[in-house]
Amino acid sequence: MFILSGLALLFTAGFRFGAAQVANCARNYTVQLGDTCDAISAAQNVSTYQLAEVNTNINVGCTNLVLGEVLCLGIIGQDCTDTYVVVSGDNCVAIAAAENTTYDVLLANNPNVDSTCTNIYPGEVLCVAPEDVYA
Repeated sequence: MFILSGLALLFTAGFRFGAAQVANCARNYTVQLGDTCDAISAAQNVSTYQLAEVNTNINVGCTNLVLGEVLCLGIIGQDCTDTYVVVSGDNCVAIAAAENTTYDVLLANNPNVDSTCTNIYPGEVLCVAPEDVYA
């Protein structure tokens, strides 16, 4: 039974590997046991938004990562590696000031964050580059 389950996982993962390949990928990461999107983002200096945007096969809750799956971490020319991990009590004004960027640039680099910055959460990884990397 275990062998069949393992083969099924490899078979499924094989299909996912092809789907995760992105043209002009700047860097890759292979999913490890126990990974989450926020943990990968923090460890690899990639914003949570960028990871999800580049890998359209990842679902909204990031519950469908597959062991061994190869993810693209950023696109050449639009790869933000200046990141900040949100902690409890943070707000965008303070984050922008501490990271030497502006509120407007912080929002431009994190399109998933609403205009009042009320939807950030502890563990989320934000792009804090001093310029708009997606322009």
